[in-house]
Amino acid sequence: METFDHLRSPHGFVLFTLLATISKGLACEAPSSPQCFRRNEEESVYICEWGFDTNESDVTFDLYFHDIIGSVSKFMNLKKNRTEIIEEKLTVGYKIDFWVDARAGNSSCTSPRRSGVLVDSVKYDAPQNISVFWSGNNLSLSWLAAEEHPALAEVWFRQYEHPTESWEKRLINTTDEASMYKVIVVNLLKNSAYQIQIRHQSMKAKNSLWSSWSPVIIVPAELEHKPEVSSKIKFVSHTRQVTLTWKSAPRAATLSGVKYRLNDTQSSRGCPCKKKSRETSTNSYTFYVSYSAVNITVIARNAAGESPQAIIQVPAASAADLKICDKSLLNKTIKKRTCLEFYELQDADLKPESVMTLTARKQKKEKQKINKTMKDFTRYLYFEHRCDDGKPQKVKMCLFYKKEGVPNKEPKDFAVVAETQNSASLSWKGISHEHLRGFLTHYNLCSVKISSQDGKKECFNVSASATKHHLKGLTPGTKYNISLAGVTQAGEGPLATQTITTSPEKPINVWLSFGLLLAFFLLSTCCTVVLKRIKSKIFPPVPIPVIQDFTPRPPESETTESVFWCPQQEMWERKEEVHELTLHQIVSEQKSVSEETSSFRREWVDRTDERSEAERTDSTRSDDERSSLDSAGQMLRRTQMTEPERVENELAMLIYKNGLVFDEKSESPNQSDC
Repeated sequence: METFDHLRSPHGFVLFTLLATISKGLACEAPSSPQCFRRNEEESVYICEWGFDTNESDVTFDLYFHDIIGSVSKFMNLKKNRTEIIEEKLTVGYKIDFWVDARAGNSSCTSPRRSGVLVDSVKYDAPQNISVFWSGNNLSLSWLAAEEHPALAEVWFRQYEHPTESWEKRLINTTDEASMYKVIVVNLLKNSAYQIQIRHQSMKAKNSLWSSWSPVIIVPAELEHKPEVSSKIKFVSHTRQVTLTWKSAPRAATLSGVKYRLNDTQSSRGCPCKKKSRETSTNSYTFYVSYSAVNITVIARNAAGESPQAIIQVPAASAADLKICDKSLLNKTIKKRTCLEFYELQDADLKPESVMTLTARKQKKEKQKINKTMKDFTRYLYFEHRCDDGKPQKVKMCLFYKKEGVPNKEPKDFAVVAETQNSASLSWKGISHEHLRGFLTHYNLCSVKISSQDGKKECFNVSASATKHHLKGLTPGTKYNISLAGVTQAGEGPLATQTITTSPEKPINVWLSFGLLLAFFLLSTCCTVVLKRIKSKIFPPVPIPVIQDFTPRPPESETTESVFWCPQQEMWERKEEVHELTLHQIVSEQKSVSEETSSFRREWVDRTDERSEAERTDSTRSDDERSSLDSAGQMLRRTQMTEPERVENELAMLIYKNGLVFDEKSESPNQSDC
């Protein structure tokens, strides 16, 4: 600590009194007592400094050292209130007095004297470049160590959101780790920002002085959560453009600024474009990757530490029709900015189990390592990349086997779905990729009769992508052994077998055949009738005209006309209807009866002529019709015979036939020819 010892010798007392008297007469303010010290115990340079407050511009200082034997060392005309003096010019192992004279214009003043042993005084520089780091609610502070042994630190802090609050103070012993002083301030709020300042002093020196205060630093809140990153992938000219965006960190964590660091596994392996770590202070970043699988990490970093890393997995570009590699550069010289990648694939989703990278640098050693590491009968996804204008581009992407073998497993779930007399439907599941041990070219499907003497096997090639097959050409009622095996370029794998028995032939039922024949006959008959009816409706028959022979009866009197016809020769279109006849005896005068009869006859003849054309279509008349006409004629003749005296004047009979009225006289001799 500081020590003030005023000299008590008479000479010293007189000198001090004289200086004090002179200073009282001067018009200046005396400087503070000087402090002389080393930065650490290993230093051989002493620093002396003092305080002085004046408005004068032209001020000079004289520094005096007075040792125990009375010699005085002077350092004159100093322009600043701080100077460095090497150890050889001072008496450092003994107690000495030292003071400062200040001259401003024509006035001068002297500082109080300070006594002490210079070698015992150590004052560290103010802490610089302080690093802060949150660990839970504890804040770790570290800075460059002044010495190899611990020191005592005084820490002042307060919340950034409350700048008017008083400082909270804590004295903490530092720990010395890798030339760094470190202290931990416990029980703070990691979600809040703080203002921090520190000073420290030696714990080993006899006269340890506090260092100056460090600048006030702002400690941001902890970045607790990893960035929320979203990605957008776009294919551009055999490369992929990946654009990442993320949300901003909380305000308390961004007070001293936040930067985001991005890395990808592809460039970190030097394939094919080796790049340094990318860093940005914005909330988005765009860069390019090849078609192979890439992991991208995003880390937010502030003055108090960094966030957990966000990992964005960009899978290998999907290729629905991946082909077999025709050649590779594994055993060839790789050019600069060219890179090969081999992904070990254990499933169908192109998820790599392990990745091997081969670049132009140290390719001999890398090739030997890859040849030893790469497994036989294992499927790999082969990538060939090239770096073009700082962008990785895909040159080739295909499937690769270092060495192929036959499958070591049979097709799964081989089963018979359905059987008929001469066919069978088969289904199965493909062989898993870890058991293929090579590229599957096709399936070999074979069938052999169990009961056959020759036992001839028939085999078919089925597509490698098929999972079912319809087997045809089998013999009814026969037992078969069916086998299925996967085939690669190295050969055929194990067989999956099934035994089937086709259905026997069934004899045809005689009654069923007869019934089918009868049903066919009835159906054909019905169709014939229906067709004839349809034909008669659409194309009716053309009637054949019939000309009937009429034999007119000569008139018996001038007033009566009679028309006679032969009933046997008349043809009617329809069947005649004979109604009951009622004979009435006309008692009126002969003349009136004859006139009426004659009139009726003329009317009947006219109507008969009109219908004669229609009645000619029929060529024959039924016997019943003819008999009815004959009976009606006989009845009329009998009536005429009973009353011969009125034959010419009476109406003997009326015949109603289908709406026509016929008048018939008594039989005459001329009718016998009909």
